[in-house]
Amino acid sequence: QVQLVESGGGSVQAGGSLRLSCEFSGGTFNSYTMAWFRQAPGPDREFVAAVSWSGGGTRYADSVKGRFFSSRDNAKNTVFLQMNSLKPEDTAVYYCAVGRILYDMNWYIRSGEINRYNYWGQGTQVTVSS
Repeated sequence: QVQLVESGGGSVQAGGSLRLSCEFSGGTFNSYTMAWFRQAPGPDREFVAAVSWSGGGTRYADSVKGRFFSSRDNAKNTVFLQMNSLKPEDTAVYYCAVGRILYDMNWYIRSGEINRYNYWGQGTQVTVSS
């Protein structure tokens, strides 16, 4: 059974940085696209970033492009989200997710679709104060 455990959330002032980690177990890590979503108070979970199985492909939401960077270490079964220049509107619970998404020309569209992801972590809170 695939399990995901996020860590690294916390409180920071605007302009600061945080690094989230997500540790994967229970499967073949390098078979999966890894992604980050976030959910502010409310029903909708928003795509943030995705990284392909090899790490060679990445995709970011427009709202975080140039500030957030996702990477993975397949030897450690871990994916990271480096968040810089944080803004109050980045405040949310951040979730790690995995899905089997073929890395082809359609990956850059499919990797942002929430229904492509089968397993989710428990979430970690990020709070950015102004």
